[in-house]
Formats: sequence, structure tokens, C-alpha cells
Amino acid sequence: MPVHVPDGFLNAPTSVATGLVAVAAVGLALRGARRELDDRTAPLAGLVAAFVFATQMVNFPVGAGTSGHLLGGALAAALVGPWTGVLVISVVLLVQALLFADGGLTALGTNITLMGVVGVGVGWLVIVGVRAVLPKRVASIPIAAAVGALVSVPAAATVFTLLFAVGGVADVSTGTVLAAMVGWHTVIGVGEALITGLVVGSVVATRPDLVYAARPVLSASTLELRPRGARA
Repeated sequence: MPVHVPDGFLNAPTSVATGLVAVAAVGLALRGARRELDDRTAPLAGLVAAFVFATQMVNFPVGAGTSGHLLGGALAAALVGPWTGVLVISVVLLVQALLFADGGLTALGTNITLMGVVGVGVGWLVIVGVRAVLPKRVASIPIAAAVGALVSVPAAATVFTLLFAVGGVADVSTGTVLAAMVGWHTVIGVGEALITGLVVGSVVATRPDLVYAARPVLSASTLELRPRGARA
């Protein structure tokens, strides 16, 4: 069972409930993204959306006939910020559902909730936490992003299991679903972490000023380099 949920996996009430969560999250993200983006970073959001869209269309094998693809939540959060990240993932999922029937329209709210809300939210919280304990250098940002990606994938799988326990239509025990989802998506999370760390590391190496997660580190470095008594 995938985190990218197809139509018919959850009953109508559960799908409606996740749809309402998705609408609320996108509404909040539209407001929050205004504080994250500027003329320099706005184009990066489009590039991130295009990259996530392309990589989500490519599956990689993880064993026993199971394959996975990039969720992209932690990657988007690290590069363009959590609110913009929610918008990026939501747009990607909407295009996939409309043009490729990937996930389906009735499952769109569920997929935005899992990948756009849980994936981005958990990924960002982990990034912030890891960034706080690592040395205050831009080289720490790809590591934090990779750990955020690693944790966000099984977190989304766990939330799907909870949704399945409430409104799943298949006759499968919740314990079986939980073991399968978390087990395989932990493996998928390793691939997600590698991709996320490499991509964020590449951007940090060339334009760290464009990476949202690096802003506090860059600000701290600027303050340390400023002579004593100098005004901001």
C-alpha cells in the first residue's frame, strides 16, 4: 500500500475529512508563503515543484516487488520553507491527479494531507531540531534536510495507517498495514534522505542564500563577522 493513495482506499467520510484538512492547510500556506518568498527565491519554488514532479514519476525498487518514489516534503521545506513547501507539494499532487490520474481526485485531499502536511511538517520540524544541535555552518543544512526526509516518510506512512484504521475499505488488519507501511517506507525514507541531502547540498554549495533552512545559519555568520559596535 502506498503513501500516494489511489481512489477507493478510504471511505467517503474519511476522504472528505482529509479534504477539509488539505483545504485548510493550503489556505494557511498561501498566507505563510508570503513571508518566505521574495523576488530572488520565488523562482526556486517553481524549480522545486518541477523537480519533485519529475522525481515522483520515477519509482525505485526497494525489494520484494515493492517500489517507492520521492515524496519531496522535507526537500521542499528545506529549500523554500514549510509554508511554500506545502503549496509546492499540493500543486504537484493536483497536476498528477488531473493530468495523469496518479492518486485520483477523490484521494487528492488525503495525499495532500499525507505528503503536503505531514511530510512537509514533520520534515521541517526535524530539520529545525537537527539544525539546532549541529554546528552553525551551512554544511550542516544538507545533513539536517536528509534526516528530516528520513523521518518524514515513515511518519506519513504511519498517519496513513491511522486513516486506514478509521476509514479503510480493504479487509486487512491495522497491524498488518502498519507493519507493511512503516517497514517499507523506512527503506524508502533512506532513498529519500540520500536524494534530499544531495540536492540540498548542491544548492547550498552554490547559492546558500537561496536555501530557506540556511537563513538562520547565514544570519548568525554575518553577526559573528560584523565588528563589535557596528550597527546592523
